Amino acid sequence: MNAGAPWPEPKVAQERVLEIQRKLHKWASDDQDRRFSDLYNLVCDPATLMVAWTRVRANRGSRSAGVDGQSAAYVEQVLGVQRFLTDLRQELRSGSYRPLPVKERKIPKRGGKLRRLGIATVRDRVVQAAVKLVLEPIFEVDFQPCSYGFRPGRRAQDAIAEVHFFTTHSYEWIVEADIEACFDRLDHVAIMDRVRARIADKRVLGLVKAFLKAGIMSEHGGHEAQLTGTPQGGILSPLMSNIALSALDQHYARAWEAMGDTTARAKRRRHGEANYRLIRYADDFVICVAGDRMHAEALVAETEQVIRPLGLTLSQEKTRISHIDEGIEFLGWRIKRQRGRDRRPHVYTYPSKRSLQAVMAKVKQITRSDYNQPLGQLLHRLNPVLRGWCAYFRNGVSSRTFNYLRAYTWRRIVRWLRRKHRKASWRWLRRRYLPGWWPTHGHVVLFNPGGVRTTRYRYRGKNIPTPWQTGKLALREPSLPLERLEGLIAR
Repeated sequence: MNAGAPWPEPKVAQERVLEIQRKLHKWASDDQDRRFSDLYNLVCDPATLMVAWTRVRANRGSRSAGVDGQSAAYVEQVLGVQRFLTDLRQELRSGSYRPLPVKERKIPKRGGKLRRLGIATVRDRVVQAAVKLVLEPIFEVDFQPCSYGFRPGRRAQDAIAEVHFFTTHSYEWIVEADIEACFDRLDHVAIMDRVRARIADKRVLGLVKAFLKAGIMSEHGGHEAQLTGTPQGGILSPLMSNIALSALDQHYARAWEAMGDTTARAKRRRHGEANYRLIRYADDFVICVAGDRMHAEALVAETEQVIRPLGLTLSQEKTRISHIDEGIEFLGWRIKRQRGRDRRPHVYTYPSKRSLQAVMAKVKQITRSDYNQPLGQLLHRLNPVLRGWCAYFRNGVSSRTFNYLRAYTWRRIVRWLRRKHRKASWRWLRRRYLPGWWPTHGHVVLFNPGGVRTTRYRYRGKNIPTPWQTGKLALREPSLPLERLEGLIAR
């Protein structure tokens, strides 16, 4: 039905793809056991590929080239977008398309270890985005409300709000868990088995398997076969990991339903049984337990059994059991129960020390060198860092932290100015760069963390609409929590 179809305008393509996604989502909702066939034509549809290109181009990662050396800008300026998409579509329809290996990049993480990222080629990113546009509305029906990472309309703040909700309702023991090298060790057979439960189209299954088996071009130039895992950094990788880890979500969702309603759960507690709830963001998750420590310890072993068939294990150094009075760290936040001004115990959420130290390290890195640049350029580099960090942590008890960061940044900039103008007097620096005692250069003003208003994030529970219910198609990928961003929150 797509033969000879002209390339639509981006807005028209978005409307068409949104309508397709609505239908797929509705069909998947109406029949929980339905297996979808003939999806490959939707992947090759000009509207799908156009929206996929728009999504890839809007991502900051489009500036990075894969093993073929082509970036999104190269496609626009040299090849031409329509020619690029036409050739790609012909490869898909003829069956000659083969994904290239991803280019390996390693970035530092907490503890001195390195995180392995895979940079796919632009053509592979477009196809991955097209596959995701078709598969995501189907699998979203099967995903549980306790999962928040890399899902449309959901964010890290929702996970933090749910942890806050349960810890204020007698769920005092917390299992803090982290899966060891989740993206690198996911079993391909387990992933494909769960994909086949919903997808019957062999051509789509072949595409997914081809991406899983594409391999990695190491930093030293060698090609490595990919026997397990899905390279972190790919557009399709978060969806594949969510599909695999939905086995964990479903296990705890069934347990939660078996506990019954509020009355039944209260009866369980009177009989010495525990109630518990899983909250997961990608490979990081916590289990809130209303019970004793021994109940929490039993859940660690139970979780190990659930994820073992997926080829995964829990990280021993990052998996621990804590009481809410001791506090926990989750997604860059510190969550702890302590006495407030009214002398009554309350559960507070605020930025963790590691998160603050990481953003301070980023500010220090930016302001410690390059004294030849003008102040305005320095402020242009600092403002996105400060603005993004404060936007992530504004939904908590963060005012003191923001003011501390404000004072630290001010001191770093003043120190930078004194080193840039070594012979200038303090009066001259104030008059030129610090009107009102705040760093300013022309129309560029330093972002003020202390001026950010903090608010409590509303816990939405199950009432989180999908784009196919609100009628809005998100063009960007769901943003990562800040502790995942290099140089902001160390890991």
